[in-house]
Amino acid sequence: MATTLSLDGLALEEGRARGEGVIVVQTLADRIFAIVRERIVAGTIPADRTIRQDALAAELGVSKIPLREAMARLEQEGLLDGVANRGYMIAPLSAAQAEDIYGLRLKLEPAAAAQAAMVATDEDRAKLVAAFDALDQAAASDLARVAICNRQFHMAMVRPIRRPLTIQLIRQLAILAERYVVAHLQPAGRDARAHLEHREQLDAFMARDGARLQALLDGHIRSTLTDLKGGFAPVC
Repeated sequence: MATTLSLDGLALEEGRARGEGVIVVQTLADRIFAIVRERIVAGTIPADRTIRQDALAAELGVSKIPLREAMARLEQEGLLDGVANRGYMIAPLSAAQAEDIYGLRLKLEPAAAAQAAMVATDEDRAKLVAAFDALDQAAASDLARVAICNRQFHMAMVRPIRRPLTIQLIRQLAILAERYVVAHLQPAGRDARAHLEHREQLDAFMARDGARLQALLDGHIRSTLTDLKGGFAPVC
């Protein structure tokens, strides 16, 4: 039975998180993109084999043209690797990639969020509170949803700086981090710790305490990376 391509709610959340208007027009490729991305984040598509596009198109009940468009976008986002004459594969999680992603986040995100806290408008602050509430509610659902809401919360802390290139770079890293967020939160107890850390970050942002927010985010990202690296088998 084909999957129902109805992700208007997700698209609406994405649009609001980017500061766009409430009405978000979705193409079929947009909806396919959202479905496949969520499956990649959730780990339901194996990372060690080529994605069978014919089978995926049949399952979703779509033609190959919008599917190819969605897959090309997922490759641009860094979530798929193109394989010559074979299509696409999902790169396996690795300690090296985690260190790369989170190391770059450390260089950009804490300082950007600290600056954003100082210049945020009332509307920016309201969006951050809404993103925190959405993340809090998602904690009771599947981890893929938590990862998406986690990204939206972190992005809401940096968008007020109104620096498009910085925001774009941080967003790309946050997208690549989503699969690692799922892996990180799987052990029991980590979701509760993450909730408390996000609450502290929200409080510091609302208090316009940039220095504290920068320190909190730095510690949050570093501890996540440490946990992730500990979960990978050492390379001999």
